[in-house]
Amino acid sequence: MATAPPADQLRLLDVQELDTRLQQLAHQRKNLPELARIAELDAQVQDLATSLVESRTAASDLRRELKKAEADVEQVRTRAARDRSRLDSGQVGAKDAQALVGELESLARRQGVLEEVELDVMERLEAHEEALGRLESANAELEAARAEVVATRDARFAELDDDAAQVAERRRAAADGIDATLLALYERVRDQNGGRGVVAMRGRRLEGLNVDLSPAELAAVTSAAPDQVVRLEDYGHIVVRPEAAGA
Repeated sequence: MATAPPADQLRLLDVQELDTRLQQLAHQRKNLPELARIAELDAQVQDLATSLVESRTAASDLRRELKKAEADVEQVRTRAARDRSRLDSGQVGAKDAQALVGELESLARRQGVLEEVELDVMERLEAHEEALGRLESANAELEAARAEVVATRDARFAELDDDAAQVAERRRAAADGIDATLLALYERVRDQNGGRGVVAMRGRRLEGLNVDLSPAELAAVTSAAPDQVVRLEDYGHIVVRPEAAGA
């Protein structure tokens, strides 16, 4: 049966309290409500991203289509202006003049058709840019909201990390000088039991587990020598007896 100074066994309770606090701080850090909110906003941004890409691509295609339609109209206007200039110069024969008139009439019809195409593309682009603007605004709002939550998360991280650093320093001081074998046993038992390595016995009750010992278990614990390291049979927790340590 392992033994250790009763005072060292008693000090394990302080170490356990600080280890429990470190666990609580780690749990808080891992489960900050801001983390869930950031994940929610990330999902919304991702959902919107596909629509944004599609809308931006469509708007770009429509701008290219409009540029081509404008170029087509300008080409017809240029050709018509050149023909009209030739006709107005009076330096062409009757046959050529008649051909120019016919061509001008054809160009006018062609220009009308192309201008209708140009107008249609302009209207479609305008409507699409309005929709794209709404998507861009929604995305900007999401990004702003995310940035705000990230800032809050980072501030809480800093607070918790600072608290954890202070508790860890106190934990190092509390464990300093404790019997090495006892401390190693505590660490091993704590790892095996989800963070709880030692419990204090107050009367029949085991604090930390909130259970009462049976008469037989109580007799076995109380009959052990003060320096004997007593452990629970089921889970192996170290049982510290403050009364045996004079506390």
